[in-house]
Amino acid sequence: MHNGASPPLYGWARELREKATPAEEILWNYLKTKPYGIKFRRQHPYSDYILDFFAFSLKLVIEVDGSIHDLKEVKEKDKIRQEFLEKNGLTVVRIMNEEILHHPDDVHKFINATIEKLINERK
Repeated sequence: MHNGASPPLYGWARELREKATPAEEILWNYLKTKPYGIKFRRQHPYSDYILDFFAFSLKLVIEVDGSIHDLKEVKEKDKIRQEFLEKNGLTVVRIMNEEILHHPDDVHKFINATIEKLINERK
């Protein structure tokens, strides 16, 4: 489940949960309602990474990105991270802070469609 995450990563994940961004809080308030009965974890350690939101049953990762993710060096790290996660059988979706803050209903619809797709693929 944690794919070899190191003990220090757990403490860092705990800190991140305590210092969530407004966009993360808004999204968590939706995800903790268990859409389609799917349980999500937030700030979940996985290998060398901390996943913003993770649905183990679907192997779905939801990453919430701020404007820092527009920087070239951050984009390169995100690409490496995403490739690693996908090679480990995870589906990764990225949502910008602004989308969550300004269009939460659209974000919920997108997440629901993603969940439905993954559920149907596993049938």
